[in-house]
Amino acid sequence: MNPKAMHKISYGMYIVSSVKSGQFNGQIANTAFQTTSEPAMIAVCLNKQNLTHEFVQSSKVFAVSVLSTSTPIEFIGRFGFKSGRDTPKFDGVNHRSGGTGAPIVLDHTIAFVEAEVVDTMDAGTHTVFLGKVVDADVLDPEAEPMTYAYYHAVKGGKSPKTAPTYIKEEPKKQAKAGDKWECTVCGYVYDPAVGDPDGGIKPGTAFEDIPDDWVCPVCGAAKSEFKKLT
Repeated sequence: MNPKAMHKISYGMYIVSSVKSGQFNGQIANTAFQTTSEPAMIAVCLNKQNLTHEFVQSSKVFAVSVLSTSTPIEFIGRFGFKSGRDTPKFDGVNHRSGGTGAPIVLDHTIAFVEAEVVDTMDAGTHTVFLGKVVDADVLDPEAEPMTYAYYHAVKGGKSPKTAPTYIKEEPKKQAKAGDKWECTVCGYVYDPAVGDPDGGIKPGTAFEDIPDDWVCPVCGAAKSEFKKLT
């Protein structure tokens, strides 16, 4: 079987969020889809290890925020490569509570859908939650939704191992002059030709010359968590 065939299936980029005991949590998901229009139903697929899965399973409600193509990779990293068990993901993020109580992310969101769970399906490592849509709206009609392909090709993004579409990638050989380093936590690649301007690292800065307290701009991993690409 050729697993690369799975890469040809199209997906989007969303934040699936929920509430439990007054606490909010959310995660990046690429598997969210409308199942029927009458009644309006939507389904999401979440890893059983994720805190958001626990929240949805408990509260039986969730919201899906559709991300725009202009969403910063750091924002995606906040919801995609950090655990709500360690990080309050909604701190500093514009959001509001929906009618179900689930938080709706407003930053970088072009539309949202809010739903109440009516059924579930066990999918091994994941659970598919089927929800009846109770509210939905478009927040930015001019913006384009980010696709999973755009996230990989343009944003240079990777998939966490808990993603339903995760497929282990084969190591890619880099030119000797590249001196690129990869984050072993999220897959972000530091390219000295680009640097990390937002993190105070100018283009042309070798990885070895980066201060030891620098962290991955996507997931916040320490410099020591990087490995040189060969």
